[in-house]
Amino acid sequence: MTDRPMIAVSQRVDSIPARGETRDALDQRLIRWVLALGASPLPVPNTLDEALAGWLQRLSPVAVLLSGGNDIGTSPERDRTEAFLIDRAAAKSLPLLGICRGMQMLAHHAGGALVRLSGHAGCRHPLRGEVAGVRGEAIEVNSFHDWGLRDNPPGYRPLATAADGTLEAMRHERHRWEAWMWHPEREAEFNAADIAHARELLLGSRQS
Repeated sequence: MTDRPMIAVSQRVDSIPARGETRDALDQRLIRWVLALGASPLPVPNTLDEALAGWLQRLSPVAVLLSGGNDIGTSPERDRTEAFLIDRAAAKSLPLLGICRGMQMLAHHAGGALVRLSGHAGCRHPLRGEVAGVRGEAIEVNSFHDWGLRDNPPGYRPLATAADGTLEAMRHERHRWEAWMWHPEREAEFNAADIAHARELLLGSRQS
């Protein structure tokens, strides 16, 4: 896999009180999903702080993926790391995909307002709007979030909504960035349209 382009993937923060540990973590399914794109995942530690810029410069990921997990504000170290990744993606013109919390973080970073939702955790629901190229004919998605967006954040345009009008996908107006509120890695079988679209978004001509 050494010849595959690397995608920087943000990590959730898990507290393990019984062991006195705080761990960075990634769902193994997300690793497999990134591999299915034809890329190598590069998990980003949440505690590098001022060393993060040099670490990323040395490893040179070609894209950024903001993963799910953790409400914004519950893990300040993760919030700082992801804010840095967003700023670096903008400065370096790197493509970016936000998944669930990743979409929320992009909206928060842009000045959008998150609202608490009901009926969006542990269920499936259809998408409405511009879903062509993201979900193909499979317009039903999984849903695992308690927070979401009723209004479009500055700098983004809506790509899809749920039946209640809350945003399910958005695209940046200038950068090659998208965000999806569903978890593509949690499908029993990866959705081919998700894979194809994410591959084009994040890798483009770098596809292996």
